[in-house]
Amino acid sequence: MKSDTMSQDKAKLLEELRAEIGDCRRCKLSRTRTNIVFGEGNPEARVMFIGEGPGRDEDLQSRPFVGRAGILLTAIIEKGMKMKREDVYIANVVKCRPTVDMAFVRDRPPDEEETAACGGFLKKQIAIIRPNVIVTLGNPSTKFLLGLKDGITKAHGRWFLYEGIPVLPTYHPSFVLRNGGDASPLKKDVWEDIKKVLARLAGEEKAELPHRAQSEVVIESPEEKKDDEYIPTLF
Repeated sequence: MKSDTMSQDKAKLLEELRAEIGDCRRCKLSRTRTNIVFGEGNPEARVMFIGEGPGRDEDLQSRPFVGRAGILLTAIIEKGMKMKREDVYIANVVKCRPTVDMAFVRDRPPDEEETAACGGFLKKQIAIIRPNVIVTLGNPSTKFLLGLKDGITKAHGRWFLYEGIPVLPTYHPSFVLRNGGDASPLKKDVWEDIKKVLARLAGEEKAELPHRAQSEVVIESPEEKKDDEYIPTLF
């Protein structure tokens, strides 16, 4: 009963946050969007995935990660992690689609003005949900949340803290798709990263996470046996 009450409370807080965003006009992205893409999933999620911003399909459907990158992320969650998509929470740093030259044709990462205007809402989502683990997808969300100077190539697979929550960066699904898809060497890297998330959720990584500045690496995963023979079909 207590768990149900907590979930209802979080769901209500998320609804209130969405109402606070309203028909947002806080940055220039409002001029070209079709829909605001708030985020979706379980308010009591143990895992939260964070990307950079909506793409074309997301803008049209008002849902995060429903295009080609979303199909891959869903496969990672359901086939790799053996979870249901609706059991995790998925959101982006910005809630409207950023496009090159505001032409609404080709996507781009959000700029500083856009993240400054919108990123606070993501932080409020995190504060409400308080997941056990956050997975940042790609450079923009990793740098926004952790303030890192290193790119995703160096940051992926390493544990960080944000407001006391363990954060593991990995490659954005769209980056994997652009770099070979099913044949991409990044596929194995993503799977190794996801295995670390699963191990932490299972309580297999015993070390205590100290409370440090959010930009610091707080713990490296213990050496684990590499399973070179099995990589789940994530594509």
